[in-house]
Amino acid sequence: MTDLISAERIESKIFQIRGKKVMLDKDLASLYEVKPIALRQQVKRNYERFPADFMFQLTGAEVKSLVSQNVIPSLRSLGGYLPYAFTQEGVAMLSSALHSRRAVLVNIQIMRAFIRLRQIVSLHKDFARKLRELEEKLEAHDLDIHDIFEAMRQLMGLPEAKKVIKGFAQK
Repeated sequence: MTDLISAERIESKIFQIRGKKVMLDKDLASLYEVKPIALRQQVKRNYERFPADFMFQLTGAEVKSLVSQNVIPSLRSLGGYLPYAFTQEGVAMLSSALHSRRAVLVNIQIMRAFIRLRQIVSLHKDFARKLRELEEKLEAHDLDIHDIFEAMRQLMGLPEAKKVIKGFAQK
């Protein structure tokens, strides 16, 4: 199964909508190798398993935004309906609604992709914080070095030297 569905393929189908990482019903249907209408029918039959934090239907404006970002090729590609978006929890619930071995195996791969994306985001935030700290240290060091050179110029009697305060040049 891991050969059939690469992590990259799954990750390319995870989008940020309403501040949540989600997958669209048409993409999930493709991964599960079922028709989108069959997936939506199973969801409707098991609607109590999909509260609003597990699944929601996109608005027309959200669909237009996805089309403009080339996430969806065109409105026609949706078959005349507003797609459903599934959070990680909603995707996990799909395997119990679809009742197939493939759904279980695909869901395992999707869960791994969501976890990997969370790890990447976490690493990115940590890296950005460390980079900010390094930049702040470098700025402080640059100022210290500038002050040392100014103090040396004054000690040598060079005209660029400024008034020395506490052993270092004042800017």
